[in-house]
Amino acid sequence: MTGSDPTAEAVTAPATVKILIAGGFGVGKTTMVGSVSEIAPLRTEESLTVASLGVDDLDGIEGKRSTTVALDFGRITIADDLVLYVFGTPGQQRFWFMWNDLAIGALGAVVLIDVRRPETSFAAVDFFERRGIPFVVAVNGFFGRHPYPPEQIRDALALPEHVQVLLCDARERGSCRDVLIALVDQLIVAAGRAGSGDDLTRRPG
Repeated sequence: MTGSDPTAEAVTAPATVKILIAGGFGVGKTTMVGSVSEIAPLRTEESLTVASLGVDDLDGIEGKRSTTVALDFGRITIADDLVLYVFGTPGQQRFWFMWNDLAIGALGAVVLIDVRRPETSFAAVDFFERRGIPFVVAVNGFFGRHPYPPEQIRDALALPEHVQVLLCDARERGSCRDVLIALVDQLIVAAGRAGSGDDLTRRPG
């Protein structure tokens, strides 16, 4: 039986943080989770059928053929000691009851906006504001276009100054990672103001 090496460094598991990616139907949540995840993402997509006619609003997204009915899940390592678990919420109103369960234990959120249809994500903004969950707004540039600057989008959504508005492309891993890092930075600052700046990296026990 070999003895332990007193010079060996202790191996500790990284801290994990639960993040939600929310927004309206067809804004790019599944795409964002898939782009940023370092593992094969878990998806609960089903094909749209004639049963959704008159129920799901396809204005501006007529080519959409599937929808998330429960959640998307991915994982991304931000640093050696910090891993994000990323959960994408369903966008259709008939599946919004899932949001309450998904929000349990979430430290922050990304509200994804389709600038062509910003009204579809108003409910997500309200959801996190009511629950006091910190969030950033990420504007998904469909076809790589961002016709409006962040401050104009902030005014249109009536967002307070402390909520960051970021331009992104849900198809690009680097762009999505930058959004998540901005959210984590915001959470660290908020934790510091509350007098617990090490909350995000604290290990259990």
